[in-house]
Amino acid sequence: MTYRIGVIGGGQLARMMVPPAVHLGIEMSVLAEVEGSSARLAATQVGDYHDVETVLAFSRGVDAVTFDHEHVPQDVLRALVDAGVEVHPSPEALFVAQDKIVMRERLTALGLPVPAWAAVRGRDDLAAFLAEHGGRAVVKTPRGGYDGKGVRVVQSADGADDWFASLDATGTSDALLAEELVEFRRELAQLVARRPSGDIAAWPLVETVQRDGVCAEVTAPAPDADDALSDEARRIATVVAEQVGVTGVLAVELFETTDGRLLVNELAMRPHNTGHWSIDGAVTSQFEQHLRAVLDLPLGDTTPHRAWSVMVNVLGGPAQGTMADRLPALMADQPGVKVHDYGKEPRPGRKVGHVTTTGSDLEDARGRARAAVRFFGD
Repeated sequence: MTYRIGVIGGGQLARMMVPPAVHLGIEMSVLAEVEGSSARLAATQVGDYHDVETVLAFSRGVDAVTFDHEHVPQDVLRALVDAGVEVHPSPEALFVAQDKIVMRERLTALGLPVPAWAAVRGRDDLAAFLAEHGGRAVVKTPRGGYDGKGVRVVQSADGADDWFASLDATGTSDALLAEELVEFRRELAQLVARRPSGDIAAWPLVETVQRDGVCAEVTAPAPDADDALSDEARRIATVVAEQVGVTGVLAVELFETTDGRLLVNELAMRPHNTGHWSIDGAVTSQFEQHLRAVLDLPLGDTTPHRAWSVMVNVLGGPAQGTMADRLPALMADQPGVKVHDYGKEPRPGRKVGHVTTTGSDLEDARGRARAAVRFFGD
């Protein structure tokens, strides 16, 4: 039989699902937001994912619908389910990823380790939280933030007045999320995949480096991560996947605190930047695994090919020309580097691609990846 999958969202995540879909003989279609999207090779329709009729029409004839992002409204998701469409992950699971306050409530109810937090509805609430947590806090908008957007550190009760005013004006939410400013040693991420029948597969725990709130570099596996730390990260991700009912890839971003604890920072219920290394570094990439999982097919082997993989994002890209213009020089200099071009116009701070290196020596792999990225800057 031929499997058919529909992906809502035309970004680079949908783009990177295309090669494994081709390899597995899966017919893949994409509902892109705009013409010329990153996933334009598979974009069969351009339309508004907020519109129920558009999404219903797109979903006809597919075996399952999945997502390039978590922003599809709940009423659209529910309409798909009511129409008998297989939706993975489900609306109930996605709701936990769509609203950070809901996420914190659910993780807390599951007994999972999270930073101290509170839903704050105005300056008085924020002042009380600051007084309890050392005078500094991280404030987040509950919805829509990513890559450092919708996140700020505040040191005074009026530090989020503009966001409170915006909430009042739009009526989309009645609170912001305040969290303790965690003293952490480093940031980590644990990726797992779960199929509807319940099987789960996990990749190694990875270390991530953020710059200006954007993931810049990932090392797999996380250096100096002992069995106890790796087992705890896998346990946390497995509990989330099973208890929230996530189907497909789940990324759990974590803080490793200075006293050795793990705290959950964020969740993503889709392929994630911290798993891009797996395309070139693991037997089964996160993108192939996501397709397998949402179609309820047996999951693949997640074993790394080499001792180390290092993924570095190309942020911004060349000031003149495109990544493709720079490829010949990089290829001649570093034939062992794997380059992934997202087909996006360069723009300061934008993720326009990534490079991956693998090898037996971490510092060599890291040095080659960082040198490769410099070919795409100015």
